Amino acid sequence: MDSQTQNASLQRLQTVEKRIVRVLELAGGVMEEFSNPSGPRKELVNSHCSEFMQLIKDIQVTLREEIKSACEYRPFEKCDYIARISNEICCQKVQYVLQKLDGMRETIDGNHHAA
Repeated sequence: MDSQTQNASLQRLQTVEKRIVRVLELAGGVMEEFSNPSGPRKELVNSHCSEFMQLIKDIQVTLREEIKSACEYRPFEKCDYIARISNEICCQKVQYVLQKLDGMRETIDGNHHAA
């Protein structure tokens, strides 16, 4: 997950957090209305309940999308592990060949000095 995607995801989750706070405020407002000695104001309760339900739907959609996105996350999608291991193996092969060539050169030099 690149940093731009992470930032967008974090912003969406922060928006959800704000919506949750607003939902709690609305629920508290409705509770206060019901405890009002003169009785609840119907239009205020209806307004709060409508906004409450819309926010709950928005929260649900956003969280569903975030969960889906997290489930689609492929941590090794852009991983260079295979390339690095292949490179390391090639380097070891080159070192092995160089050792053998050095051994052959020593053998050849030894034969030239002996002759």
